[in-house]
Amino acid sequence: MTLPQSLAAHPSRSRGRAFAEDDLGPRGPRDLFQRDRDRIVHSVAFRRLRHKTQVFVAPDGDHFRVRLTHSIEVAQIGRTMARALGLNEDLTEALCLAHDLGHPPFGHGGEDALQKSLADAGGFDHNAHTLRLVTALENPYPAFDGLNLTWETLEGLAKHNGPVATPSWAMAEADEAFGLKLESWPSLEAQVAAIADDIAYDNHDIDDGLRSGILDLDALLDQPFVMRHWAEIERRHPGLGRERKVKALVRDGIGTMVGDVLAETRRRIAEAGVETINEVRAAGRQLVGFSAGLREEERALKRHLYAHLYNSDSLTPIRKEAQRIVTDLAQCYRDNPAHLPPGWQRGEGEQERLRGIADFIAGMTDRFAIARHEQLIGPVNLPDRF
Repeated sequence: MTLPQSLAAHPSRSRGRAFAEDDLGPRGPRDLFQRDRDRIVHSVAFRRLRHKTQVFVAPDGDHFRVRLTHSIEVAQIGRTMARALGLNEDLTEALCLAHDLGHPPFGHGGEDALQKSLADAGGFDHNAHTLRLVTALENPYPAFDGLNLTWETLEGLAKHNGPVATPSWAMAEADEAFGLKLESWPSLEAQVAAIADDIAYDNHDIDDGLRSGILDLDALLDQPFVMRHWAEIERRHPGLGRERKVKALVRDGIGTMVGDVLAETRRRIAEAGVETINEVRAAGRQLVGFSAGLREEERALKRHLYAHLYNSDSLTPIRKEAQRIVTDLAQCYRDNPAHLPPGWQRGEGEQERLRGIADFIAGMTDRFAIARHEQLIGPVNLPDRF
């Protein structure tokens, strides 16, 4: 069952773009949200995700996910749910593809290091930096900075995880410039994109964690969500080899989560009685989400992944070394601004200078950050990068 069309974003009802585009030349038959999606796909920031950490730093193996493949997988899941609910697929896909553009090298570890290194200039937050990228730092057009995305896409990128009570400086700047109404909930498309992210990494990180040998299957089977699906796979396919069972586990886990979200979202919307997008924004709660039972299982699974994968003895020293690389680079550029390439040496004041350093480092891929550290500072030690 699809939702009423009045709850879906539609390009004909968009609040539009900040800048007129009459001089950009022919653009074909695409609508506003399709063009937003394509601008994201063609951006430099999107291409750089190919060499940015998802779980493993600069992985040597070709089979592990990176931030780019994760974003594509999130988009596939998000688009599927948007279609089933009757929401706008193109807006959902754009938000899914762009949601991690602002990640610095080395994932959340790199973000933590950059936040500490630039704390006296307002710090760093990858969600806010995504807005900064698409509104200021990407510059493919002659008349304005940024990608000039629609208001709906900017709103969804700012608030896909919910209202922003204490915005960072970059988020506050975007809100002041584009009126993103940070205190309200976003569109259903943005809420779908957020939970598609959870579904993707919950299941795909199991796959990568088992493939790497860091996650132990027997310990993972203590998780109710995993145990339930594993038993069903064994019932359907007795004698199936372990590798194929794991593939089925990932596939079935995604299917279960997607089905649960669709049913629970329809229930919540009916219960809330919302009939328009503005009522969605004013609902005061998340309308797209897991049912209570599955949410508890999903949270338990996340706790297991944090304890036994993300914060494992195997990955902790690698993360610490990656953080050292980011910290060293930030200090190097503070002490020696001449090391920054032309265009990044900003002279509008100390705060702007430091934020320019953050912009430059955040744009680095894992391998570029490693190379710059080795060139400017000294060797790095990233053993067993998988």
